[in-house]
Order: sequence, then structure tokens, then C-alpha cells
Amino acid sequence: MNKEPAQPKHHQSTTELRRCGGYRYDSCAPPPRATSAAPPPTGAAGPRPTALHPAAPTAAEADLSRCLPRRGYSKFASGFTPLQRKPLESILDVERAKGLSPENLVAAWDDYHLGRGHIGASMKAKLYHLLEQRSATCRHFVIPLWRGSGYITMFMQVQMPYIIFTGLEDYKARGTQASPYYTITHYTEFAETKDTVLIRGDVVFTSKLTDEEAKCLLETAHSFYLNDVRYRLVERFNKETHEFEFKDVLQVLDMPTM
Repeated sequence: MNKEPAQPKHHQSTTELRRCGGYRYDSCAPPPRATSAAPPPTGAAGPRPTALHPAAPTAAEADLSRCLPRRGYSKFASGFTPLQRKPLESILDVERAKGLSPENLVAAWDDYHLGRGHIGASMKAKLYHLLEQRSATCRHFVIPLWRGSGYITMFMQVQMPYIIFTGLEDYKARGTQASPYYTITHYTEFAETKDTVLIRGDVVFTSKLTDEEAKCLLETAHSFYLNDVRYRLVERFNKETHEFEFKDVLQVLDMPTM
């Protein structure tokens, strides 16, 4: 980002994120329903270059295992801490970016990430603060990700400014030693001056997720915390675990229920 780029032709992720709370994120939903039934959620453990460490559990988190789609866990852990944050100044020229309009800053950010194996997006500061507020008491959720003729289930932890994803099956088997598949970082350096929070997604294991799937997870995760109706499911998962039904998540995403 040594010079201000031209306005990009396509900013799908940014446009959709600006619709957060507006209130359909169907990019993770399947195509028109097929006649064959979807297989049960699956996931596989991958290499572990970085161990994950538990955060202090809350009373609600201790009972989260009862909410997950299937039974028979070898163990259940409370959460994990994120990878080290990549400084914003190592990605872009912050001083030069201060002179850009919010629109040009977002355009430059999106352009920079195209074709680099990372996900670039942005959101308004007001939405970020809402995400921060809601995730403070509701740190975990599960998101089905459509793949082929069925779905896999991802387990996520929100510990702002980070969101971390791993496979649910991997998390059930390894707990806090499970490897993160995908990390999302929110950069708030321009929240006050430009009403803009920059977002970067890094796929840790490209064998686990494609860029399109990573984009889908980012948008869907935001929607569950920023859409009032969807957030009720997040609250139920974290605070009223005995009332949580995974099929409700499938229904709001227009996915076939089991």
C-alpha cells in the first residue's frame, strides 16, 4: 500500500458487512435443498504449530458441552487465547492512511488483500462496539459451514479484537490443544477518526478452509452478534444452554435440519 489505489471494482465482503444487522447472511447457506440428507457434522484434527491455552471459564461455559450438536466428547474446554496480533503498521503505511478518506481507506485495504490468501473487510465503529459489548458475555458459538452436499460445524470464540475458529470435532477431541483453523483480527486505529474498523482474516490451515469459506465465516459470525434475532441464539448458547437447539441455527441459515 505504497500509493493510493484506484477504487476497486468489487468489494463484496465490505458491502455485505455494512449490512450487518440488515440482516440476511445467506452466503453460508446451501444451494436449493437437495433430496439427499446432509451428513452429520464432521471435523478433523490438523497439525498443531501453536498450542491454545484455556481462559478462565464462567459458570455458563462449564455447561456448554450440552449444547453442542452431538454427544460423546472426550473432553470440553473453556476457550483459548488468540495468536499474536500482527501490527497494523506492518500491513499498511499508517501515516499515509491517515490522509485518506474513509472510502479510500476501505478501498485500499480491500485491494491490498485481494489474491494474497487473506480476507480483508471493514465495518462501522458503532457495529464494532456492539460486537465488543455482546461478545463480552457471550464468547462462544457454533456455525455450520456448507460444504458439498452437507456441512461441517465450526466452533468459535470471540475475544475482541479477535475471533478464532476451529473444527468442532477437533475441539471436542483436543479441547484447548486444538489448532485454530482461522483467525480474525479487528483493527480499531481508525475507529474514532474515520468511523472505520479494518478487519483481517488469516486462514491458518488452507487445507481446512478456502478463502471463500473464510469470508463466509466472517460474515456469518458478525451477523449472529449484530442481528438482534440471531443474537438471541448466541445468548441461549452461552447463558441458557439447556434451551439451545442446534437446529435453530440451521434454520436461520436455511440449511437442512437433521
